[in-house]
Amino acid sequence: MHKDIIVLGCGNILFGDDGFGSSVADHLQNRTILPENVSVLNVGTGVRGMLFDLVLSEQKPRKIIVVDAVDAGKKAGTIFQINIDELPKNKTDDFTLHEMPTSNLLQELRDFCNVEVVIIAGQIESIPEVVRPGLSDALAKSVAVAAGEVLNLTTLDCGRQ
Repeated sequence: MHKDIIVLGCGNILFGDDGFGSSVADHLQNRTILPENVSVLNVGTGVRGMLFDLVLSEQKPRKIIVVDAVDAGKKAGTIFQINIDELPKNKTDDFTLHEMPTSNLLQELRDFCNVEVVIIAGQIESIPEVVRPGLSDALAKSVAVAAGEVLNLTTLDCGRQ
């Protein structure tokens, strides 16, 4: 966690499209060459604890990129960025970052710790109410697109140094 940029892939792989962020993290870890100052973590449903540790840590990253599934009413599989302050209402308390204080922790990192926070979202087709592993076809096709967006953000950031 002592890297300039930390990418957090969030989601529960047991509940369909909710596993999107974890799938993107796996893609980045297994199919790409990352800049040396970038760490990618598949945090699953444990992002809240990770963010809490970052808030308390003396050494913080300059940027956190969160990748997660959302329902913003867009076409399934659409990849887009969301500002923390514009999270869909159904995400402000869980954000599939899976616990109520998560969006607050992201805001605290941004506002009080001077960490740039970028949220890359994948529009879900659906999230089942019962265990059903595997992404929908629309979101599965977007994993590489989201991974490419993460890489673009880290490459652009590396070019500024």
